[in-house]
Amino acid sequence: LNIFGDLIQYVLILIFVLLFHLFFTYSLVLKLFANLNPIIFFKKMRNVALFAFTTSSSAATIPVTLKTVTDELGVKKDVSSFVIPVGATINMDGTAIMQGLATMFIASTVGVDLSMIEYIQIVLLAMVASIGAAAVPSAGTITLALILSSLGLPLDAIGLILAVDRILDMIRTSVNVSGDAAVACVVANSEKFLNKNLFNK
Repeated sequence: LNIFGDLIQYVLILIFVLLFHLFFTYSLVLKLFANLNPIIFFKKMRNVALFAFTTSSSAATIPVTLKTVTDELGVKKDVSSFVIPVGATINMDGTAIMQGLATMFIASTVGVDLSMIEYIQIVLLAMVASIGAAAVPSAGTITLALILSSLGLPLDAIGLILAVDRILDMIRTSVNVSGDAAVACVVANSEKFLNKNLFNK
């Protein structure tokens, strides 16, 4: 019962951090680097995020993301056709967040106290492992094993995460594809390939 209580805390914290990253960090990036209205961005990305949520795959969402970014957000096809596929492969913010929190959750569950150096190690490993994760459902859970083994944590503890990972994976994917689109807008704006009239329409 104690583990279930901890698991509920893990789920709630992860959902909060993912949503905070989605709405705060990406809004900040859009406003600071491209002077774009985040509210318009999220309204137009609603269907893409929903598609990503249902498929849990950044790769499967690429055609929908490309169409929305090009036709509704005003990013020139030269930019979107490069940034979106690359982003689907290496921009896994949601996955990195999950791996970091999951490692800390597993460490506390098995009674291992982590040092500050190990926390820094977790952050760096989560970023590197998320870049190498495939753009398919639950790929982040597989690369989580690399982080756990490097810290000497038991791999069988991943079973705790698997019990709740499906719904969390759906949210992570929505965060990832939204990040791809936000970066595409910023890159297009910096290269003067963004149609701001179409974006604001």
